[in-house]
Amino acid sequence: MQMNDIYHLHQEASMRTTLNIDDAALASAMKTAPSKTKTAVINEALREYARRRRVRRLLEFRGKARWVGNLDDLRGRERAAR
Repeated sequence: MQMNDIYHLHQEASMRTTLNIDDAALASAMKTAPSKTKTAVINEALREYARRRRVRRLLEFRGKARWVGNLDDLRGRERAAR
């Protein structure tokens, strides 16, 4: 069942919009999310969606560039004994 409701999406600039959101999907997200409001859960979901898309784009470059260096030096650690 779809639900028509007005949700406030808060970020730098607040934007008011009307969304048709699947009741079951929202209820499931509300049960698992640490946030308690619909607005907070939807904002968290949007941020997670954007993060996953950025990671997916980065993974397209996997194996396409050769990196030369030492991770221990980069991280400021002493080299492990071999």
